[in-house]
Amino acid sequence: MNVIDPIVQKTKTYFCLDCGVCTGSCPVSRVSDTFSPRLIVERSLYELEKLNDETIWACLTCARCSERCPASINFPEFIRLIRDEAQKTGFHGVPAHNGMLQTIMAMHSKEIHQNRISWVDGKVSEHSDTFYFVGCRPYFDVIFRDIKAGSIQGARNTLRLLNLVGVEPIVSNEERCCGHDALWNGNLDLFKTLARRNIDLIRSSGARQVVFSCPEGYHTFKHYYSQYFGDLEFEVVHIVELLSRKIKENSLSFNPLDETVTYQDPCRLGRMAGIYDAPREIIRSIPGITFNEMERNRENAVCCGASAWQSCSGYSKAIQLDRLKEAGATGAGTVITSCPKCAIHFNCTINAFELEVRTKELLDLVAEQAVIP
Repeated sequence: MNVIDPIVQKTKTYFCLDCGVCTGSCPVSRVSDTFSPRLIVERSLYELEKLNDETIWACLTCARCSERCPASINFPEFIRLIRDEAQKTGFHGVPAHNGMLQTIMAMHSKEIHQNRISWVDGKVSEHSDTFYFVGCRPYFDVIFRDIKAGSIQGARNTLRLLNLVGVEPIVSNEERCCGHDALWNGNLDLFKTLARRNIDLIRSSGARQVVFSCPEGYHTFKHYYSQYFGDLEFEVVHIVELLSRKIKENSLSFNPLDETVTYQDPCRLGRMAGIYDAPREIIRSIPGITFNEMERNRENAVCCGASAWQSCSGYSKAIQLDRLKEAGATGAGTVITSCPKCAIHFNCTINAFELEVRTKELLDLVAEQAVIP
């Protein structure tokens, strides 16, 4: 028995029908003839897969394959567990952006002093039922200043919207990376260290709910923190759920906007968390806006082309370019997304290819159009 066989048993990958739906659904396989989820599974079933197989790092873990798999095989989880074993034996993926984001993650596991809330220009409180988990936004504007990431403005707009619906949250200099990228890069020990720090911080704050503006942080807390640490003792909420509820209660309304937009479903918020309706309800509640769906939407949406800040290469650009052309074909001038990383990846390609379409985070759109009493 090799080290992958227990993973096959744990994930029940032996149910594979060898139908190839996974490879046919995979955005990477469409642009790369060296990557095939089906072949990785088949090699694993016959104990031929190796931990030094570089293709295990090409998977976007976007779950488009598992959404369609007739045997309900969770290929992203299968890959994640193989990466755990590969890391233990010294095999790693290729980090994007010279490994800056991975370095920041590692630093967050140490005793460090941060000044990460200097962006705050709204009402916050040291004691509140709500904790706003900002995530890595404060770092993105520095690392991606060449494409004007605008991630800090996204945090300001999130706080502005929370204030608008009557919430003055806790924000903290002691917050750490949620560990999403460490988890999916096979560094489980680092993920657990970061998660433990965040859980202890939030519990000590007395907050009863944690609000996220990042799909990755939201899904990581909701699914993996609970999986590894049990009952968190606080509620995990993505802000689109909260805003959608406030709109239905008539606590939030918008000024009209004459614009045609489309929407990119982030993989963690859509396929992995099942939140498809709330962002669409928010967009459609803006008077005058025209919302056109892309042909591949909701559970069939295509990933933004890169994940966990690694293996960003030519195939990532090909996926992004294809997706942005699909967005442009809807007649929309703007691609709305609920994920800061999707916005960064698309903006990178828009700048590189000088495309006419632009991208905007949903929270920025909502904050710009919200009626201020």
